[in-house]
Amino acid sequence: MPDDPNTPDDTNDGNSIGSDDEDIVMDDVEDEADFLENRDPEDYPSGLQITSDSDEAHRQAAVDRLDRWDAGEEVPHVINFQNPSDLRALLTDRRVELLRSIMTERPDSIRQLAERLDRDVKTV
Repeated sequence: MPDDPNTPDDTNDGNSIGSDDEDIVMDDVEDEADFLENRDPEDYPSGLQITSDSDEAHRQAAVDRLDRWDAGEEVPHVINFQNPSDLRALLTDRRVELLRSIMTERPDSIRQLAERLDRDVKTV
């Protein structure tokens, strides 16, 4: 990413994550699979774990979680970023603020969350 914010970034392919106001774009496979279709929140694990592990470590951890899940233990959903800079690009200070607010008290709606954070609902 260029140091000068006025310099265009010709590496943007439409799926990269940039400023806080930039939309995150799904690729065609995610879109066709209804990746973000509405689901009952009770269907999701109660925990989310974000890691930055090597591929080998992430695969081993996934096998370990599967064994624990097979044994009836609740396991978190895990999102892994092999490259720590990708994780830092995604988890900006404003996005971390948003996540902390949700974890502190689950909002009834996106609008309520936006009001709580004093942000425009469209950016939340």
